[in-house]
Amino acid sequence: MDQPVFIQVGALADGFAPANHTLPACNELAGRQFQLHDDTGRVAVLTLSQHDALQLTQGDVTLHARCRVTSLRPQCYLIDGLPQENSRSSLSLVLDLAQGLFTRIDGQLPDEAATRIDPFRRVAQGLPLTAVEAVITHGTIDRPVQTGEHLHHPTDELIGMRNLYRYSQTECYEHIYLNSHFYAWQCLQGVEQGLADVDRCYYVKLADALYLFVWCEKIVPTLGVVLIDLAQGKTDGKIVGYQGGDFSALSNFAVGAQAQVLNTTRHPLA
Repeated sequence: MDQPVFIQVGALADGFAPANHTLPACNELAGRQFQLHDDTGRVAVLTLSQHDALQLTQGDVTLHARCRVTSLRPQCYLIDGLPQENSRSSLSLVLDLAQGLFTRIDGQLPDEAATRIDPFRRVAQGLPLTAVEAVITHGTIDRPVQTGEHLHHPTDELIGMRNLYRYSQTECYEHIYLNSHFYAWQCLQGVEQGLADVDRCYYVKLADALYLFVWCEKIVPTLGVVLIDLAQGKTDGKIVGYQGGDFSALSNFAVGAQAQVLNTTRHPLA
């Protein structure tokens, strides 16, 4: 029996492309500017142009990116792009205008040298198994964070769920949210059919039944940033990784799925 083979992110993007369930881009934020106050007191200024581009300035650092803006719920927007200033970085922002809150995800893919450090050596050196990095910050929009204010925050509400995600007629995956650090995935149908793994992840609660899910894969360097709306049974987000095996270009592609909770397991020792 043939063994399934891991593929590069560029090939994954090709498989997800036909007749998918991604959301259409929206232009409701075009021409607007926001001050993003994070919970450490830093302030960034986000400017969205009329031409699907963003500028984010914090201190003396300014990032520019072409961006995709979508809205899974009214007044809640996911903004995503690849900063021009760093060829291996990713920038995603959740603007929750209904609550006046934001969450920022700064991703960094490893270079070739870091990618080629094998798992045994990573364990021996005390390194994470994945070389993909994700830094998540929370804060308020157009006003300072107040002491004790309830921001977007890490959550355990997904832990124990076994969910089915259909991205298109040909692509279907299962997720099992194991604990606060790891989840298991398997491809039930599609270009990765038969593949499965356990990877590092992060869960953030945005609102009732609305979550931000971020994962970092360790075999093929991959970062995923997805909003999961369990009330609507929908997801929206992106996956980014290298286009091919030569580390010369990134593939940053939109994903969206129909979501279904299959069951939830509650362990007596949890």
